[in-house]
Amino acid sequence: MMKKAFPVYDICSLADHQHSDLLISRFAPYLQKHQNLSLPHKHTFYHVVFFTKGSGKHSIDFKYFPVEPHQIYFMSPGQVHRWSFEGPVDGYIINFSAEFFQSFLLRPDYLESLPFFTGNVDDEVINISADKQLQVTALFEQLIAESHGPGHMAMDMIRALMLQLFILVARHGVYSSQNTTPNYNYTLLQSFKKLTDKNFATLRLPKDYAALLYITPNHLNALCNDMLGIPAGEVIRNRVILEAKRLLINLDLNITEIAAKLNFADNSYFTKFFKKYTGLTPEDFRKNPIAQ
Repeated sequence: MMKKAFPVYDICSLADHQHSDLLISRFAPYLQKHQNLSLPHKHTFYHVVFFTKGSGKHSIDFKYFPVEPHQIYFMSPGQVHRWSFEGPVDGYIINFSAEFFQSFLLRPDYLESLPFFTGNVDDEVINISADKQLQVTALFEQLIAESHGPGHMAMDMIRALMLQLFILVARHGVYSSQNTTPNYNYTLLQSFKKLTDKNFATLRLPKDYAALLYITPNHLNALCNDMLGIPAGEVIRNRVILEAKRLLINLDLNITEIAAKLNFADNSYFTKFFKKYTGLTPEDFRKNPIAQ
C-alpha cells in the first residue's frame, strides 16, 4: 500500500490562475481558500507574509513567534511551517520560486545573501517600525496591482518591486548595523551552513567540513564560537536534530525509517542521540510536536 505523502506544497498547487512560479495575494482570501495550511507542512518555494491585522502564533522549523500587525516573515524552501490564528487576520502573501526571481539577476546566489533567506529562523521574522510601515504596505499594494493587471512587462515590474522590498527590509532594524558587503568570515560561515545542509546525514565531524572549506578545525570552531556563540560540532548536531524533527511529523515514516534516512546505525542509536539533545524520545516528540 502506498504511503500518504507528508504535505509538501508547490506553487502550482496553490496558485490557481496565476503565474506558475508566482503567487501574490491579500492574506485573508488566501487563508480562507487554503485552510489546510494551518497544519504542519513544507513549501518547495520562497514564502513571504506581511501581517497588517491579526493575532495568534506561527512557527518556522518548530520555533514559535507571536503574530502581530506590521510583522513580516520570510521562509526558504524545505522549512516546516504552520499557523494558529486567533480571530480575523489579514495582510499580504508572496510565494515565488527561486527561478522566478533569479532569472532577473546575474547573481544566482542573491537570495541567499539576504539575511532573512539564509535559513536562520531568528532572522526570518521582523517587526517593521512605524516609519517604514507605509512604505512596505505601498510596495505590497503595488505588487497586488501588478499581479492582477494586464500591464506591459508586469512580471519584470513585479521582480523590481520584490527586489525593492527585500532591500528595504534587509536595511531595516538589526540589519542596518551589518555590512552591505559580507566580509570573509560571514561568507565562510554561510559556506559552512550550506555544506551542513547538504551533508549533515553523512558528515558529522567539524574536521570533515573544515577540510571542505580548506581551513583547520580550530579555525572553524573559532569562527562558529565568535559569530554564533556555539562550536562547529553543535551547528552540525542542530542541523541533524532539525531534520529529525521535520521527518518525525510525517507519521507515515516509522522511527526505523527516519533513523536510516539520517544515516544512524540503528533505531536505538538514533533514539539516544535525539533524547540526549532534546530531552525527549522521538516517540514523545511525535506525540506533541506543536508543544516543542
